[in-house]
Amino acid sequence: MTKVKVGKEDSSSGEFVERRRAALERYLQRVVCHPSLLQDPDVREFLEKEEVGRWVGSERRVSSRFNKDAVSKIQGIIDWFEEKLQEVEAADQQFRKLHGMVESLVVHRKELSPNTACFSKSVAMLGSSEDNTALSRALSQLAEVEDKMEQLHQEQASCDSFSFAELIADYIRLLGSVRGSFDHRMKAWQRWQDAQTMLQKKRESEAKLLWANKPDKLQQWEAKVTQYEGDFDRVSSTVRKEVVRFEWTILQLDKSGLIKYWDAFLPEAKAIA
Repeated sequence: MTKVKVGKEDSSSGEFVERRRAALERYLQRVVCHPSLLQDPDVREFLEKEEVGRWVGSERRVSSRFNKDAVSKIQGIIDWFEEKLQEVEAADQQFRKLHGMVESLVVHRKELSPNTACFSKSVAMLGSSEDNTALSRALSQLAEVEDKMEQLHQEQASCDSFSFAELIADYIRLLGSVRGSFDHRMKAWQRWQDAQTMLQKKRESEAKLLWANKPDKLQQWEAKVTQYEGDFDRVSSTVRKEVVRFEWTILQLDKSGLIKYWDAFLPEAKAIA
């Protein structure tokens, strides 16, 4: 899973725990909605366990980009893969910028909330010390409005963080996984090309191999070329299918996430009005 840096957080804070809990819940929902992953024995074992211990695994880092010069040599369906990769990279940049702006908005709201509370208290104190009755009443009403605004800023900051910023962070992680699948496909193609190159060299030296009574080496590389070509075709087919499914999934996530975010905002908008 691609990591998204969102700043320093206290791992013991309630907000951090809630972020991780919500992220795990969304991740598990995506896993169980995937037809292939749901049949995986490890996934089924994890979901059926009554007590889940500490799972320790090795983190595998893969390059998020691959050799564009090598990609240009692939014929046939390469145009589709190049187009999709460009779309994924562009979306990744846009979502990262959006995530940074939303995080800045959350920080701004969190800072605005206590400042509004301080202003509300100051206005309330000013109203209580005012001799003019009409002005005192107006200041008291303003203090009440600012007090409500303080609560709204706090609730909206929480909503922006959990319902919007974390949703965008999920998109970035998903896009990272998609880019990783393109990288895996490129590696499969590279193995195939390397095997073809080696087979060509073996064929050029076929006479020497026959003279040395080692024809099995040539047959071995012919088998490898066939195997790697089949691996590449299977990986390409899987990547294409998963990218199409990803596009559908992210549309559903985007729709449901925005609806949830807007539903949470409506009561606050009405309260302000």
